[in-house]
Amino acid sequence: MLTVTVPDQDLLARVRDLSGRVELVLWDCLEPLPADLAARVEVVQIGHYWTQPERWLRLRDLPNLRSVLLPSAGFEHALPLVPDQVTVCNGRGVHSTGTGELAVALILASQRGLAVALDAQREGRWATPEVPSLADRRVLVIGAGSVAQAIAERLRPFEVEITMVGRSARPGVHGVAELPALLPTADIVVLAVPYSPATDRLLDASALALLPDQALVVNMARGRVIDQDALVAELQSGRLRAALDVTDPEPLPSTHPLWRAPNTLITAHQGGNSDATYPRVAALLRRQLEHLIAGEPLENVVRPAAT
Repeated sequence: MLTVTVPDQDLLARVRDLSGRVELVLWDCLEPLPADLAARVEVVQIGHYWTQPERWLRLRDLPNLRSVLLPSAGFEHALPLVPDQVTVCNGRGVHSTGTGELAVALILASQRGLAVALDAQREGRWATPEVPSLADRRVLVIGAGSVAQAIAERLRPFEVEITMVGRSARPGVHGVAELPALLPTADIVVLAVPYSPATDRLLDASALALLPDQALVVNMARGRVIDQDALVAELQSGRLRAALDVTDPEPLPSTHPLWRAPNTLITAHQGGNSDATYPRVAALLRRQLEHLIAGEPLENVVRPAAT
């Protein structure tokens, strides 16, 4: 029987009905498993926001580990920590809806001046500034995966002009090499790409300089996809605006100038942090276990096991 560890009681309860077909073990990867149990474990479901190195080191105590399942779309943090002979799958699709919701919320809040309205409310001041619309804006979505598609789908009803950019050009999607020509046309730029060496500082100082005055930069990807120092300089000058769910580093130090940059909204990596996430992680785990029981390939493989 396939032995699988799950990180918390909530997830265990959501897949407990599979216990007649797989052995489900509650394990948070903090304490070592008994040797006989450790030898049986073939699949580990990683928990949310596991940053402690000792958790990942426990994976090396599992001699028959075959698969590690991540709850996150991002996976660059996990690859160096998971043994090479183990397949790594990410949580592609789990956070797409939540991240799409937050992206639209940040864009609307920025465009319609909600931060200014909240300040006026606290002061008891009736403020009626004219603010930019979202309708009729040109939105450049950099990314073409499930998160980027979810953002684009939620923006279309707002009567915007959407341009998608992916790693390479294909029908309906421009290639990243076209960015120098596309950035000067964008009112809003939304970043929704995986982090990799190819996307490190994708929006550097020269790319940011191509954006028109008062363009809004929305980052739903990773902080390092933008040259943050260059972005701060643009924000402090008042030329660009920003709505950021991710920063570099995280948590952002309280003294960092990004906190006080004008025309900037910051959320603390909240894209997938909603109560919709847990049932979606459970649904993906259930599908993955059904695949393994049936001898089928896993979904969302981001690194196959080394042979």
